[in-house]
Amino acid sequence: MKTLPRILIVEDEPAIAELIAVNLRHNGFQPIWAMDAATAQKELDDVLPDVILLDWMLPGESGLTLAKKWRSGARTQAVPILMLTARGDEVDRVAGLDAGADDYIVKPFSTKELLARIRAVLRRRTPEQAGGQIQMGDLILDADTHRVNFKDQPLKLGPTEFKLLQYFMSHTERVHSRGQLLDRVWGDHVFIEERTVDVHVKRLREALGDAGAMVETVRGAGYRFTVQSVVVRTALSGL
Repeated sequence: MKTLPRILIVEDEPAIAELIAVNLRHNGFQPIWAMDAATAQKELDDVLPDVILLDWMLPGESGLTLAKKWRSGARTQAVPILMLTARGDEVDRVAGLDAGADDYIVKPFSTKELLARIRAVLRRRTPEQAGGQIQMGDLILDADTHRVNFKDQPLKLGPTEFKLLQYFMSHTERVHSRGQLLDRVWGDHVFIEERTVDVHVKRLREALGDAGAMVETVRGAGYRFTVQSVVVRTALSGL
């Protein structure tokens, strides 16, 4: 007998939770409802769901806090999280995605859209990241130890920035569009906006410090990773 995909609905409004649950049941899913952080954690501890639908505004711990906690946990880090919220500003979208959400759905949303996004994350395949060490000039990335050093100084990168840098350093001197970066670094996230890439590239540059010049913006095309920019900058600073 085929097991139905389990969808954990973390939502404190019973009417909204019931509406979502009814539609999920009618479309071949097994909904589980948790109205607060404590109940949601208990459900996760019992059985891992296939997808988590997570409301931002919850009593006690917020959805944003829960997303960060679950994404950093070894047992729960691979479970797709779709954040549900009435907060539709770009800064809120970015905060939700940066907290670890795989997608971000603004209320009110249609049932068809919700189901499409659930199916999208279920079929998504996260790109495989190669291990080993990559070096470009004075910049060294070690995928096995998850460390980055520039001129023998350790750099602190977030998980997304690390994956982005690893991809850049594995594909140097090429121009990558925002769409290509989404596919290669984030995976098959059909609904994530391309502007998300710009936010993480900005954070990557800031984290790299002087090495941030390696990430070049190619106007109208995307981004390119090259050591030449740092070489030129170093040469000019010595004049």
